[in-house]
Amino acid sequence: MISKKNLIFLGAPGAGKGTGANGLLEREPLVHISTGDILRAEVKNGTELGKNAALLMEKGELVPDEIVAGMVKSRLGRHDCDNGFILDGFPRTIKQAELLEEVLKEINKEIDAVIYFDIEDDILLKRLTARISCKKCGRIYNKLFLPPKKENTCDDCNEDLFQRPDDSLETAKDRLEVFYESTQPLINYYRSKNILTSITEVERDDMVAALFKKLG
Repeated sequence: MISKKNLIFLGAPGAGKGTGANGLLEREPLVHISTGDILRAEVKNGTELGKNAALLMEKGELVPDEIVAGMVKSRLGRHDCDNGFILDGFPRTIKQAELLEEVLKEINKEIDAVIYFDIEDDILLKRLTARISCKKCGRIYNKLFLPPKKENTCDDCNEDLFQRPDDSLETAKDRLEVFYESTQPLINYYRSKNILTSITEVERDDMVAALFKKLG
């Protein structure tokens, strides 16, 4: 069992946040919260926040931080989050972090720990550009770390695998640049609050054990 259960996962694309979350979820009754999933659910369910977001997206505009924070507040307020949660994808900026603090105060919760997946750029680029996906079921593989049993063929549905345009080297570099510009400042922000801890590439070999040690 871990004692720190209200968590934020920070890290560049390909750093292993999803792998770490899945490892914890197998042993702890936490809720993995992706802001992308929240947004799609709010829009699908036709909530007031969802309707406002849908109107903006139809115009090609970004959903304001305040609306996203409202969706996060609604999600964190559900009873299944009482045993702990992992926020993945929010906050991405200092402004969003400040909005999150306001939201948490309103629902009497607080962040216990922020896990930063600190992985070197060359490793991240290898992972991002080695990703391939199934055209039919959408399952994601990695040529280096999680290859299919049969080359270029999905294990589940036997369909061909392909590389998405956003997994190209140029796109991968752009994604890392965006991360460092907008999200990297959060590292110092949470370090100053003494709730930041890091997972390194060496620790990724036994990530679940490393997470349990840091959150115990």
